Amino acid sequence: MASGDLQASPGMLVLARESRGMTQVDLAAAMTKAAPAGAAAVSQGYVSRAESGRLAVGEDRLELYAAALGYPVELLCLDPQVSGVGVGLIHHRKRASLSASALRRIHAQLALVRLQVTGIAQAVSAADGAHRFPRVILNDLTTAKDAARQVRRAWGLPRGPVADVIASIEDAGGWVVMRDLGSDLLDAVSQWADLQVPLVLVNDRAPGDRCRFSVAHELGHLVMHREPGTSNEQEKQADAFAAEFLMPAADIRQAFADGVDLARLAELKRVWRVSMNALLRRALTLNAISEWQYRTVMVEMSALGYRTAEPVEVALEQPRTVPAMVDALLSDGGWAIDEAAACARMLPEDFNRLYVAGDRSLSLHPLRR
Repeated sequence: MASGDLQASPGMLVLARESRGMTQVDLAAAMTKAAPAGAAAVSQGYVSRAESGRLAVGEDRLELYAAALGYPVELLCLDPQVSGVGVGLIHHRKRASLSASALRRIHAQLALVRLQVTGIAQAVSAADGAHRFPRVILNDLTTAKDAARQVRRAWGLPRGPVADVIASIEDAGGWVVMRDLGSDLLDAVSQWADLQVPLVLVNDRAPGDRCRFSVAHELGHLVMHREPGTSNEQEKQADAFAAEFLMPAADIRQAFADGVDLARLAELKRVWRVSMNALLRRALTLNAISEWQYRTVMVEMSALGYRTAEPVEVALEQPRTVPAMVDALLSDGGWAIDEAAACARMLPEDFNRLYVAGDRSLSLHPLRR
């Protein structure tokens, strides 16, 4: 299609704007700033009509959109639903204080990350969609704990701690991408629709122990929840899945067989690489320790400030699959940065920053850098 024939997709205009954390007023101002001197100002009303499909965006205005948003023109012309990157059903582990606008931004970023990684995978012929993620239907006989055990069996994980949660997901054919999501109030988001590769977007601001639990929590959502449901119930189920996946009941009962104190709890954190708080709660839930033991240790942790900053640092796990695909493009395939960026529907500078140079921030706006 010739450049003059390109026309923006209303759905992608919304997705691109929200991924940058911009309001319609912000975008109108950015487009006005990017316009040639003397050009008419772009109004919020224009942006609203473009996003609702009430007017067509082509030629010069499409270039303005691309400049203001920092995305290639071609990306803005893709229909998110046809391209398989519509927001759809997304799961997330967040705190209640995260604003709706911040959540929309992160959901939009997840959709665009899927589009980017799909393009990279296709370029290296790695997007066959094959994976080993089971679907588990919860009912009166099958609980979230059962689902966690099924996944561990299906993936051949041995007893004891999961060596690397992210590596386990990637070994099973899933994609994990780590980014700075611009907020400490959300640890991870995930999405898996039929015929797609399961995808988890992880916030690299979270400490290593919390990150492991959050990724396992998202894995629980992916495996158990195909349809929207009661949010509180699904969150509790995902937490129960993560607890059993990371801290199997039989192993934790054995680990606490001789009781617990702060020194023992710190040592268990080194072994299981989840927080001391999570281990203690898990032991109480399993009746491996008494309520009195739990309260005693919690009081000691509070007195030492461990409720907000625990001792024993857990290294942050790192994804390997997507970086390996990028390396295959650039090193083995000999692709130039601009060629690789084009297959990911990104500008070369953003592709280099996010996928090559290691700057993980998704919050950078092209006109505010």
